[in-house]
Amino acid sequence: MKLQCVSLWLLGTMLILCFVDSRSLRKCLISTDMHHVEESFQEIKRAIQAKDIFPNVTILSTLETLQSIKPLDVCCVTKNLLAFYVDRVFKDHQEPHPQILRKISSIANSFLYMQKTLRQCQEQRQCHCRQEATNVTRVIHDNYDQLEARSAAIKSLGELDVFLAWIDKNHEVTSSA
Repeated sequence: MKLQCVSLWLLGTMLILCFVDSRSLRKCLISTDMHHVEESFQEIKRAIQAKDIFPNVTILSTLETLQSIKPLDVCCVTKNLLAFYVDRVFKDHQEPHPQILRKISSIANSFLYMQKTLRQCQEQRQCHCRQEATNVTRVIHDNYDQLEARSAAIKSLGELDVFLAWIDKNHEVTSSA
């Protein structure tokens, strides 16, 4: 009987540890006003997507690719995709309309703030990058590289709602408003 109780206790402890480990990505809170980011994107979405000359091509691969990310890899993929948008997409996009440029700049600033938050998580060793996470971001970079930089930037900006929805689903977001 004691052996059975010990076995059940060990099993219960392992299940709790697995649950805590799978939820560990949520330790890295993204403290930014995601509603404002989504609103800014919605205001420019139609204008950006109208410039897309490759409607049947995707950069973020498919929504299924992002949805297949394991909980342990969410922090890393988020960090990598934020860097992708900040370092490549926003820099490659040339916007002649000041209103749209202001909205894109606002989104970029929010992304920079989120990057800072995730960088702190990584320094605290709460944001691990496994090979699966690296592979997903490599596919996205490869998709981007298959188009000319300006076209790829427009395509990636047009797909920003996919990334924002994924962040909402996979991160505990606190408002910094």
